[in-house]
Amino acid sequence: METSRIEIGCQGWNYDDWIGRPSARSFYPQGTRSSEMLDLYARAFGTVEVDSTFYAIPAETTVRNWCARTPNGFTFALKLVQRITHERELVGSEAELMEFCARARALGEKLAAVLVQLPPTFDASPSRAAALRRFLEALPSDMRFCIEFRHSDWASVNTLAMLNERGVAFALVEGPWIAREIMWRLATAQTLDFAYVRWMGARDLVHFDRVQRPQDDNLRAWSELLRDLARRNVRVFGYFSNFYEGHAPASANKLKRLLGQKTTGPEDLETQPSLFD
Repeated sequence: METSRIEIGCQGWNYDDWIGRPSARSFYPQGTRSSEMLDLYARAFGTVEVDSTFYAIPAETTVRNWCARTPNGFTFALKLVQRITHERELVGSEAELMEFCARARALGEKLAAVLVQLPPTFDASPSRAAALRRFLEALPSDMRFCIEFRHSDWASVNTLAMLNERGVAFALVEGPWIAREIMWRLATAQTLDFAYVRWMGARDLVHFDRVQRPQDDNLRAWSELLRDLARRNVRVFGYFSNFYEGHAPASANKLKRLLGQKTTGPEDLETQPSLFD
């Protein structure tokens, strides 16, 4: 099936709100320890976006531990460190970029992609456009990169052409920054063999243990777009934020069901033996 090329997961795995309570089931079994979360997560999903790499380059031992604790075929998407994207706005960051990439390579085949998330203040002014071009030229060609723009000026075929030329994907984001219709047109115009999708949401939720604002119609529309990409032999990596509906694992499983993919829910994790028993 073409949907086997679509890998769906969450933006992170270490959330206390995902642990079940005596009065309610969430995602992880009641009593799950932080050290067990990645192992359990990897039973339900085959890919994850790592948010912690946005704040600091991970230690090599950390990266190798991620590899050791996940099965063959599991993949990690790493967010590029914010010192490059937000503090320096891509300028003068070549040495740190190479250090980050060297650490990412320790994942080997388990590296899905590197996400370059730019701030909303990064507009398409001439100076920032020049910085972006220089940054693209410095990217190594042996790994996947995608760029998330949060300023609508970048939503153009010219931007897409510049990224495609370097083999870099335009991150497709369900969020307030670029209109969905424009995003979907750009999705169908990309010429790469992979796509990167993120489902965001208003940051007005304080608990992430259940779905609080269902987005079923939105997910059905996205599922059709993803199927279309897969039919074109595009490999899709997609990640849900807790803020999208309130509980990322449930959102990811909703989309997987729409795509006809097998799902693993909290009831399945409760019945499977723990590696730590």
